[in-house]
Amino acid sequence: MSVPKAIQRLIKESVLESDGYAAVKSIEETADELGIPVSDIIKLDQNENPYGTTLRVFDTLATYDHLHQYPDATHRVARERISEYAGVPADRIMIGNGSDEIIDMLFMLTIEPGDEVIVPMPTFGVYAARPPLYGGVVKIVERKPNFDLDVDAILNAVTDRTKLIFLAHPNNPTGNLVSTQQLVRILRTGALVVVDEAYFEFSDNTLLPMLGEWENMVILRTFSKWAGLAGLRVGYGIFPEKLGQQIWKVKPPFNVSVAGLKSIEAVLDDIEYLRETVSRIRVERGRLYRSLRKLNFVDPYPSHGNYILCRVTRGDAHDVYGRLRKQGILVRSYRDPWLRDFIRISVGTPEDTTTLLRALRAMVEEV
Repeated sequence: MSVPKAIQRLIKESVLESDGYAAVKSIEETADELGIPVSDIIKLDQNENPYGTTLRVFDTLATYDHLHQYPDATHRVARERISEYAGVPADRIMIGNGSDEIIDMLFMLTIEPGDEVIVPMPTFGVYAARPPLYGGVVKIVERKPNFDLDVDAILNAVTDRTKLIFLAHPNNPTGNLVSTQQLVRILRTGALVVVDEAYFEFSDNTLLPMLGEWENMVILRTFSKWAGLAGLRVGYGIFPEKLGQQIWKVKPPFNVSVAGLKSIEAVLDDIEYLRETVSRIRVERGRLYRSLRKLNFVDPYPSHGNYILCRVTRGDAHDVYGRLRKQGILVRSYRDPWLRDFIRISVGTPEDTTTLLRALRAMVEEV
C-alpha cells in the first residue's frame, strides 16, 4: 500500500521500510473464510494451551469490582506472587503486556541508531522485526543444519556496536535448547543476552541460575503458553539488579491491565491444575512425535516446547498446510528461506491429535 508523500514525511524512514511482524489470522477470521463454525476449528498454529486456563481466572474477573480504577503501576502483588513461583526477588521482576512488551522495553533501553542486534535464525520473528523501528541494525546468524546454535558464527558477528543477542530456550519453532556452555561463551562478549524461556514449563530446563553470575543477561517468561492466558497478554522479565533498576525508566505507567494482573494471581492460586495440563501436553507431545515419524512425507524434530517442527520431505509444505486448513485444522507454515519446507504443529488434546493424524494419513498418496 503506497503512502502519500505528505504523510511519508511525517513517518520515520525505518517504519516506512519495515514489513512489520505478520501474526497469524484470528480463529474468528479463519472460520469466516472457511465458512465453518469456530467450534469446528482445530487450532494448532499458535502454541496455546488447548485446555485453557483455570476456572479461577473467570471467577476472579467476574467478582472483581474495581475495573473503573487504574491498576497498580508497580504490579506489587503480582510481582510478589511471581517471585514465589520463580524463586527470584520481586524487585528483579518486570511484568509486561505480554513478553513482547518487555522485548520492546529492552530496545528502548539499549538501542541507539546504528546499534546491532544479533538474532540466530530461524527463531521467533519479533526479535528481528522490532529493532529497526528503534534505529537498530539486525544481524542474522544462521543456525546449524540441525538448528543448533552456531556459537562461533555468533561470536564472529559481534562488534563494538552489538547491544543485544537473542536466544530462545527452547527455541521457537525448532524446539531445541541452549546449553550452559553455549550461553557462557556468548555472555563473555559483554552484549546483553536475552534468554527467552516462553516455553520453560514444557521443558523443565531453565538457565535462570546463570542470572546470579552475570550482569548482562535477562530471562523472559510468559503466562500465554503454559497458563492459558494468551488472550490476556501477561509476560515478565527477570533482570540482574542494576539493569532491573534502569528498565523501570522506560516502562509505560499502566502497561498491564487489572484483568491481566488479577489473572496472574488466580493462575498461581491454582498452579497444580495448570501443571497437570502441562503434563498432559507433554505426554501428547510424545504421542504426536512418534506418530509423525511413521508418516512417509514428514520428518519431525524432537522438541522441548509444546509444538513440533516437521520437514515436509515429499510435496510442498504450504500445500500440506493448505489441505489441512481446508479441513479446519490450523498449523503454521513459513515463507522465510530457513523454513519454507517446514510446518509447525502445536500439541493439542488427544482428540486434536487423532483428527490431525487422520487428515495427514489421508494425504500420503496425494502429496
